[in-house]
Amino acid sequence: MKGTITKQGFMDLLKDGMTIMVGGFLANGSPERLVDLVIESGVKNLIVICNDGGFEDRGVGKLIVNRKVRKLIASHIGTNPVVGTLMQDGEMEVELVPQGSLAEKIRAGGAGLGGILTPTGIETIVEKGKKIIKVQGVKYLLEEPLYADMALIGGAIVDKYGNLRYHQTMRNFNPIMAMASEVVVVEPFRREAVIDPEYVVTPHPLVDYVLEDE
Repeated sequence: MKGTITKQGFMDLLKDGMTIMVGGFLANGSPERLVDLVIESGVKNLIVICNDGGFEDRGVGKLIVNRKVRKLIASHIGTNPVVGTLMQDGEMEVELVPQGSLAEKIRAGGAGLGGILTPTGIETIVEKGKKIIKVQGVKYLLEEPLYADMALIGGAIVDKYGNLRYHQTMRNFNPIMAMASEVVVVEPFRREAVIDPEYVVTPHPLVDYVLEDE
């Protein structure tokens, strides 16, 4: 871990057009302070990878409402009506990915794999434009890996070394996103002196910065 980062230090890392992964599941485990700082920074044209479109006032939904997102890659958008409106008006591109496939695409990015094979989406609109590979007579879609310039991680219990475990269901997509991004910034849910190694989910070498407490 490089260390604690200030609000301004974090905003200085942001650039227009970045690809950013944001942890959370319907905003549970989303790094709300970091999302607010992205909005405050003024960056735009972001590609955001998240489980869903959040809500209008929570999670990545705030980025969408504030017109910061050029493209959203997610598995669900129904909780934020602004997503549908922007998509229909051609103001934001939305790529919908089945939830399990989304998780595996991110995991593949973190593991350095060339993709994953899945039967999910065969003979549906999901297969459009994707390569189909037969294995032992069964058709699979090749889902390519996802990787990001930055991951914003929430729901994390952080120790002094930068090791992470997660608070209950706030774990969700956060651990795999921490593996699949060039820079990892964590918003602490809580701090502990030292996390028992048996309970560490995201080890400190994967963490770049921890946002300073308010």
